[in-house]
Amino acid sequence: MSAKTKLPVGSEAIAEKGWIGAHKYLLLRRFSQLFFLSLFLIGPWFGIWWVKGNLAGSLTFDVLPLTDPFVLLQSVVTGHIPELTALIGALIVGVAYALIGGRVYCSWVCPINPVTDAAHWLHQKLDLPKGWQPKRQTRYFLLAMVLVVSVVTGTIAWEFVNPVSMVHRGLIFGVGFAWAFVIGVFLFDLIIARRGWCGHLCPVGAFYGLLGNRSVLRVTASKRAACDDCMDCFAVCPEMHVITPALRGQEADTPIILSPDCTNCGRCIDVCSVDVFEFTHRFDTRPSSGRVREKSSLAPKANKAA
Repeated sequence: MSAKTKLPVGSEAIAEKGWIGAHKYLLLRRFSQLFFLSLFLIGPWFGIWWVKGNLAGSLTFDVLPLTDPFVLLQSVVTGHIPELTALIGALIVGVAYALIGGRVYCSWVCPINPVTDAAHWLHQKLDLPKGWQPKRQTRYFLLAMVLVVSVVTGTIAWEFVNPVSMVHRGLIFGVGFAWAFVIGVFLFDLIIARRGWCGHLCPVGAFYGLLGNRSVLRVTASKRAACDDCMDCFAVCPEMHVITPALRGQEADTPIILSPDCTNCGRCIDVCSVDVFEFTHRFDTRPSSGRVREKSSLAPKANKAA
């Protein structure tokens, strides 16, 4: 393992690109999250009703309907027939996320993402143990359970406990019980399970991961041969298991991260001082040299053969 792993995460990237260059996509994500949240708040706060509703369902400029496909799916399984505007809104959102990557919602839109990122930052600062790590498939089990509960109760079950909806209610109506759910997610990630909520439990993330399984927008380790094993990309990635197949692959292996778990957050691009990663599309066929094993790792085999 490289001696560079002992350096603070991102320090080499900051030295090469400057602080802003090493946090470019993080800053853009925070702006994006704040922008979308503000669109829903300027109505109740300032009476500027450009957008009415929330991330579950909204109407922009009284013309453009947008509906969360996961909310629509819960409505459908209850036996309710959605209105045409809801169907159109879900189709628009569904097609958009299917093209750009379903879990882009998690990293670029969801207001809970800054909460879990803050919990992870504090977790590292306090040097807390990794904690309980449920299997990543758990979120798919919870996704199925949400749909079952919706069928049994005849309600859009997830909206009763959805932390995203709780954030909206808390910001509009002030301090109240809604914030307990948000604080609970923060404490869960901080104390119980590192990156536990978004990475292992959230059924919304599971749904959007399935939706964007064949999405066009992808991250690629196009210059993986230049990797210096600093491990910074693994340190910042919320779904670090998606990196290995692309980064550690040989020339015959695609350098594109194809896992639907990837959130396209761009942090691996930010912190890489040698620019191994970049955004691309899933049809990118540019050749990419594989990782070259060090001669020292080959020597024992050569001696043994001799």
